[in-house]
Amino acid sequence: MRFTSHRDFARAFERALRRAGAPIAFSQGFTPHPKISYASAAPTGVGSEAEYLEIGLQAEVDPEQLRLALDAALSPGLDVLEAVVAGEGSLADRIDASRWRLELPTVDPAVAAAAVKSFLDAEEVLVERMTKQGRRSFDARVAVTHISVTDQSLGRSGAVAGRLDGESDLPSGADGAPCAIIDLVVRQVTPAVRPDDVLSGLRVVAGLEPPVPPRVTRLAQGTLTAQGEIVDPLDADRED
Repeated sequence: MRFTSHRDFARAFERALRRAGAPIAFSQGFTPHPKISYASAAPTGVGSEAEYLEIGLQAEVDPEQLRLALDAALSPGLDVLEAVVAGEGSLADRIDASRWRLELPTVDPAVAAAAVKSFLDAEEVLVERMTKQGRRSFDARVAVTHISVTDQSLGRSGAVAGRLDGESDLPSGADGAPCAIIDLVVRQVTPAVRPDDVLSGLRVVAGLEPPVPPRVTRLAQGTLTAQGEIVDPLDADRED
């Protein structure tokens, strides 16, 4: 599922709305579109456990019944975890940061920790990325509010210690190898700083180049507090 593009996911979700019989509202004009607003879609190639969207309906529905219907209509791996009635304000206004897990199989945690220290010590970490306006250079350090390394080892089963599902789909050949796991919190800035930009920054400041493609997963999105915690954007709309 991590290799499904945002456009493919949007198509799948619109079909699920039709299958679920949701009374979706449409925009006005010559080419009406379903009223669906996506918040900070994850880049293609990364997984996510915290994607949010907002839909407009023509009639009131029970949020839990709609959640169950949509979840049943979507493909396995696309799971609707919760639905609430939206209150005041935009969903996008409640998201200004995200937390990521970067798994680096075969990378020694001590090596990754040294690279992270160099990244944190730098006042500026310039990286380049190809954008719609061409190749662009920007500071990857300014958006990072937290970055640290946890020591994890891959056993013979390939499972990462601490995973709740008891399984792992890490790249083959990683069994028995060390695995550095980076905990990363990034604020939303312009231009957006993505996990791959931070990995590029680690390569710039410390020459860290994982021999195996990293596995990146978004764990949370929401409002970043002064204490560094991320508040779920649905909290304000949940019933007691």
